[in-house]
Amino acid sequence: MDPFKIGVLRETKVPPDRRVALPPHRIIELQKHFPKLQIVVQPSDLRCYSNSEYNQLGITLQENLGDCDALIGVKEVDINTLLSDKTYFFFAHVAKEQPYNKPLMQALLHKNIRMVDYEYLTDGTGTRLIAFGRWAGVVGAYNGLRGLGIHSDRFDLKPAHMCKDRKEMEAQLNKVILDKTHILVSGGGRVAQGAMETLKKLTIREVSPKEYLAKTFDEPVICRIDPEHYVARTDGGPFSYKHFFENPKEYKSTAKPYLTKTDLYVAAHYWNPDSPRMFEIDNNQPTQDDFQPPKVIADVSCDIDGSVPTTTHATTIANPFYWYDDILMMTVDNLPGELPRDASDDFSKILAEQIIPKLLKDDPEGVIKRATITEDGELTKAFDYLKDYATK
Repeated sequence: MDPFKIGVLRETKVPPDRRVALPPHRIIELQKHFPKLQIVVQPSDLRCYSNSEYNQLGITLQENLGDCDALIGVKEVDINTLLSDKTYFFFAHVAKEQPYNKPLMQALLHKNIRMVDYEYLTDGTGTRLIAFGRWAGVVGAYNGLRGLGIHSDRFDLKPAHMCKDRKEMEAQLNKVILDKTHILVSGGGRVAQGAMETLKKLTIREVSPKEYLAKTFDEPVICRIDPEHYVARTDGGPFSYKHFFENPKEYKSTAKPYLTKTDLYVAAHYWNPDSPRMFEIDNNQPTQDDFQPPKVIADVSCDIDGSVPTTTHATTIANPFYWYDDILMMTVDNLPGELPRDASDDFSKILAEQIIPKLLKDDPEGVIKRATITEDGELTKAFDYLKDYATK
């Protein structure tokens, strides 16, 4: 392996994000495995791992990263700090033609940057290799429980971002009072799995979707539902995942019976704008003759005016809740930032084991190539559909 230098970026997005792509201990592991690899870190007073934690392990803090071969961050990089002719790794949020990042897209091309977007690092089957989704679910479910405490005025949980780590956050769950509370989670991916991790710490009974609808419970229960439970074909045909994902407009929501029985709803599923919403609102009133909405909705997916129509805007870590009619809504869109050390450690493990080795050595499967949006001042073939977005 030829000498290679990686620079770990200071996060520059506003509002600030305290996560980091490579914590100190992960850098030491990488350098032991790749002796010719040098990693330096841009100083930051906000990062969840302090400058001194890097220094104590002999890791160099370096303000100017101009001599680095690759620059690695988490969130979008401030355009004014982008260095020309470099390889960057971060979540760019440009591939869906996000209007707010159009200037970033144009700057990546203008500055001849090789942009590798974490979101598109996939294996041969198209499965994402690296993401923070699990941590969004972990924190989102916790915030939902915080919301229950606020709504009932029966218990008060410390905000996750004020806890040192996940262990301290989960210790707060001993305060939760549930009685006959019904908790519903929608989705089956990383986000939903993370949500279930937190909820299962309550050691309450998990029931099947069939039981949830058919039975009356004298105890708190949790239920998780998949698309086959919350949508159905409008023509009455049998549900299939393949048909649903390819023809979302041909489906209707069947979620109301579940939601009507629910006190806390954690929305953790992927939503296509062409698929039905979980429920509808009438004249800004979610309550209808045949539907009583949950007391608290933690919309972890946070699609504005999307699957959950009462999600009108994204909230912040500092102020995560708002009222919509009688529903207490939680719609933070950067939930992993509430447990930055845990989330960064988990993310960096996959980055170090599955991505950086492909950057330093061979990448026969083309993992990095598939995730490269811009290179040599042009859009790559896979992202050529962004041409109008990037140039007009």
